[in-house]
Amino acid sequence: KAADILAAHGLPPTVADARFAKPFDVDLVENLARNHAVLITLEEGSEGGFGSLVGHHLARTGLLDHVRFRPMTLPDIFIDHNTQDAQYDQAGLTAPHIVQTALSALGVALSDQAVSGQTA
Repeated sequence: KAADILAAHGLPPTVADARFAKPFDVDLVENLARNHAVLITLEEGSEGGFGSLVGHHLARTGLLDHVRFRPMTLPDIFIDHNTQDAQYDQAGLTAPHIVQTALSALGVALSDQAVSGQTA
C-alpha cells in the first residue's frame, strides 16, 4: 500500500523482498543503494536485526555516503494487546508511516491526507 501511495504521487519505489537476513544478499543491497536516493528497511523485529546488517554493510563499503538509509523496526516499548492494525499503527509500521519516512528522507512534503492515501 505504501508503494501505491508513493507511486500515485510520482515517486514510484522499488520494493525488494530480502526474505532472509542470512545469508546476507550483498548484491541486492548494493544494487539498491547504488540506484536509489533512499533505502528503507522494514522489519517486524526489534533494532539489531536486518536493518542493522544493512546499515553496517553500507557503512563498511562506503555506500552509506551515497544513499539516505532509514531502518524501520518495532520500537523499544511494550505494545499492549490489540488488533494487528492497531499494534502496527502504535509501532509506526503502517503504510502512512512508511510513506512519511520515505518523503522525509527525500525532503518532500505532502498533506497528511495524501500520505495516508485518502482522496478529497
